[in-house]
Amino acid sequence: MTLTANRVSHGFDGDGVLSDVSLSVEPGEVVTIVGPSGTGKTTLLRLLGMFHSPDFGRVRWQDRDVWQLSEDNRLDVRRRVSMAFQEPSLFNAPVEQNVTYGRRVRQSWSERIRATVARIFGRGTTTARTDSGVTAALETVGLTDKRDQNALSLSGGEAQRVAFARALATDPEILLLDEPSSNLDPRNTAVIEDAIADARGRGLGVVVATHDMHQAERISDRVGVLLDGTIIESGPPEQVFETPDDDRTRKFVAGELMY
Repeated sequence: MTLTANRVSHGFDGDGVLSDVSLSVEPGEVVTIVGPSGTGKTTLLRLLGMFHSPDFGRVRWQDRDVWQLSEDNRLDVRRRVSMAFQEPSLFNAPVEQNVTYGRRVRQSWSERIRATVARIFGRGTTTARTDSGVTAALETVGLTDKRDQNALSLSGGEAQRVAFARALATDPEILLLDEPSSNLDPRNTAVIEDAIADARGRGLGVVVATHDMHQAERISDRVGVLLDGTIIESGPPEQVFETPDDDRTRKFVAGELMY
């Protein structure tokens, strides 16, 4: 399924944050948004994740404007999109429970009822399916050996990987990642990037917001350069970083633009 921001604008308290931004992500591709801090990358992800409605423009799931759908239908679309935030919010509980939580809150009421009945009467089909999804997510981020450890005792890199696993465990079709390896050491960064490649290989569409242009070169199918609240250029990473059309992109890549 295609998720699209079509000429969206959005601001807070009268201050423009995004202006006339268009971006789409297809199944099985990684789209990276690069730009300095404060330029609107997180706001764009939150619009794609339907946490906010745009002031102008449309967010579309296939050909449907998600904010024109009924509340129930929009909720169904939102369950297909999962976001991992830059600052992971973990609970004082084992890693496995933290990852399971994301999966549980995305269930519909009928799924929750079936899961409860399965637990009460010992019919393990639903529980086994849930455990399987959580285990697969933990395997993807290399944390199966930490599943019983309290999440608050993890390192920063491990905590970020738990947040990634929690997003994966909801079985999304689109995955939104906000600075997924910010301030991480090379080993944790490599694990995150491998997990992104794994998600793409399983047919997920992935949108990554990052200020790390080297990471964008490594992981992206397409790159959008977001400056001053608008995407000034987009295309394959080799074109954007090596032969950009916009002189502002060249200056940003060369470190000549100061923010």
